Amino acid sequence: MPARTAAPALALLLALSSCAGSGPAARSWSPETPASDPSLTIRYAAGLTEDVYLPRGRGRVPLVVMVPGGSWTTSDPAGLAPLAADLAARGVAAAPIRIRAAEDGVVYPVPVEDVLCAVAVAVQRLQARGYRPDPVAVLGHSSGAHLAALAVLTYDDFSFPCRAPAVEPDALVGLSGPYDISRMPDVAAALFDVGPDGAPDAWQNANPVVRADRRPDVPVLLMHGEDDPTVPVDFTIQFANALEHAGHPVTVDVVPDVDHLGMFRADVAGEPVADWLLGLP
Repeated sequence: MPARTAAPALALLLALSSCAGSGPAARSWSPETPASDPSLTIRYAAGLTEDVYLPRGRGRVPLVVMVPGGSWTTSDPAGLAPLAADLAARGVAAAPIRIRAAEDGVVYPVPVEDVLCAVAVAVQRLQARGYRPDPVAVLGHSSGAHLAALAVLTYDDFSFPCRAPAVEPDALVGLSGPYDISRMPDVAAALFDVGPDGAPDAWQNANPVVRADRRPDVPVLLMHGEDDPTVPVDFTIQFANALEHAGHPVTVDVVPDVDHLGMFRADVAGEPVADWLLGLP
């Protein structure tokens, strides 16, 4: 698929920063399905929380920890709540998380470490409630998809204090991700507080396309709106090709008539994400 022209840096920054909080409401469900409010709110680290939407019953359930976009500058998970409620209605435990970002004065690898700590604590709390989280996936939208990819693929690179034992994620779901950060250095610099020339090793280590050969047994679902002018769809195609070349089982879904913010709508992503997670062994 030919590459599309990327948006100017300022326009791209504004669009990416609006990702988390502007999603439309999820479609309605029958009274037998879980409520749209989270089942519990977990404080997984100082000042950081995750809302967990639980399906009915106990026993084995997929768990997906959900990382919002925000151009690596902000991290507001509110826009992912309708999708989380939809996934819970379909039998998937879903946890949108708040992580630290550039506005909090942190840089890579802290946001990725926050994701992994949120995964560990969510697994611990679900187990305490009688669930068996399996598989454990990380989902991200936009810049959150980039962070999710790092959390899953380069899990072994991180060692940090957390109030729960570390958990190695089993699967990755990326929605409209700008994975190759070298293609948008002006925006991705927020993750490092310096450009590629100022920290070449960090930029290399934090590029999931470069690290696609890590953990090749991990299955990956990549979705992207065909009408996305903010993060062109060829970001996903490029990442999918790198993952497939490395041996990952990869499913790619380019969705017609969907733009950047539409990709995390419950009526767009809910069914395919749930079906994919429930279909994993």
